[in-house]
Amino acid sequence: MGSPGKSLTGKALLAKIRSDFMGLDTLYETVNGERTRRIYLDSTASSLMLRPAASIAADFMKHYSNTHSKLHHSAHISTAAYDWAHARILSFVGADPEIYTCFFTGSGTTGGINRMARVFRDVHPGKDTAIISIMEHHSNDLPHRKHMKNVIHVPVEGLKEDKMCISLPQLEKTLREEAGKVSYVSITAVSNVTGIINPIQDIARIAHKYGALLMVDGAQSVAHLPTKMFYPDDPDACIDALVFSGHKTYTPGSPGVVIARKDHLLAIEPEEVGGGMVDRVLEDRYQVKDSFPDREEAGTPNIPGAIALATTIEILDRIGMQTLMEEEDIVMEAALKGMADISEIHVYGGTDLDLCPRAASISFNIAGMDHGLVAALLNDYFNIAVRNQCFCAHPYVKEMMSDDLEDKFGIIDFGNMSPEFMRKAGMVRASFGLYSTMEDVELLISALKDITQNGEEYSKGYEINAENDYVNVSYQVDNQAIFNIVGAVDQYLED
Repeated sequence: MGSPGKSLTGKALLAKIRSDFMGLDTLYETVNGERTRRIYLDSTASSLMLRPAASIAADFMKHYSNTHSKLHHSAHISTAAYDWAHARILSFVGADPEIYTCFFTGSGTTGGINRMARVFRDVHPGKDTAIISIMEHHSNDLPHRKHMKNVIHVPVEGLKEDKMCISLPQLEKTLREEAGKVSYVSITAVSNVTGIINPIQDIARIAHKYGALLMVDGAQSVAHLPTKMFYPDDPDACIDALVFSGHKTYTPGSPGVVIARKDHLLAIEPEEVGGGMVDRVLEDRYQVKDSFPDREEAGTPNIPGAIALATTIEILDRIGMQTLMEEEDIVMEAALKGMADISEIHVYGGTDLDLCPRAASISFNIAGMDHGLVAALLNDYFNIAVRNQCFCAHPYVKEMMSDDLEDKFGIIDFGNMSPEFMRKAGMVRASFGLYSTMEDVELLISALKDITQNGEEYSKGYEINAENDYVNVSYQVDNQAIFNIVGAVDQYLED
């Protein structure tokens, strides 16, 4: 290994790893019969795997063992690596280890938010209300509906100006009106639909002013923006719990992460019980550990996944999140400018990054074309992978599309599951990662120009299948022939 003094950092490291992701060189055949490189613009759903993190995690597997007991070499190595993973993530998000703990959950951000919703409910048994925003992903909406008696959705502001971040005046008004009833506020740091960034420190100060805790959904922010949870000189700006997903942080196969204040967790018995989180178990009672993170990690965790994620975090931190954010802003600005030059495209949310900061995502529609058709054309003709529909954020999408949908359907009802409504009620989303390049943006804009000019002709080759998706009648790809598990096993056994 090289000496620390010679390690690459900043832009030099970014340049080195930008192309070192699994899947960047994947080839697929287009409608025209050409095999071209897939342009991956679906990072908000799941990012690609950072190859060095996968490689280092694979090296670790030579030493893999369960943790805790350390009287053989592998157990000692595994325990040390797993402990390092927790500490590395705490450092990355600026969480004081004396005040906060980090623990891993099995189903990404969803598992962590469900867990902390139950914790915050039980920490404040006399408070039965949670406040969220209208812009939340279902993962930061449904858990609160499930675990709290009352959930209040705060609207966005600047709808007419396409700003569309949470309304701080309305948040404070709601907290004031519900004084003494609100256990916590839970807000996304970055919208998974528009990429619009919420002012988390301001939200924290308002929540704490009225005695509420703050949980932050960091699924779309941690991989793209500098994150800080603890402000010793400004305690009201601190975050009580932050949750994010490894699979959105360049480490598919890794767990979800919760960073939370220890005092809140110590106030109640852990949500999950089992091996590893107890000091002693007798026939009639058990004694829960006071030590973290063991107390919150019952059972055998995803040790390799956690180590791979922390390795990715180590690399991101060496680049510097400010550097990474600035580089991604260049890509975002180019994409927004290119879309602005195409009159048929409507982008949702403000397009001036100075007035309306964004991270990673741009959602849009092309006039006169269903979102599913646009996504299919981008894939089939241009090998550009984007996502469409409502992105598990129905209330926010409804809010932004209300005028357009009302013109087409009259009264807007997202409970309307008619096929025609579902083909109209949605958007196309292009989302970027640190591996996204200006070439990717140029190819996207070129493809969108082609589609807006020739969409009517392209659409003649499509029909709607039983799943209400657009499919090209002459372009039938056998994805099982490209990859299937049984075939891969057969090939391995034959070699």
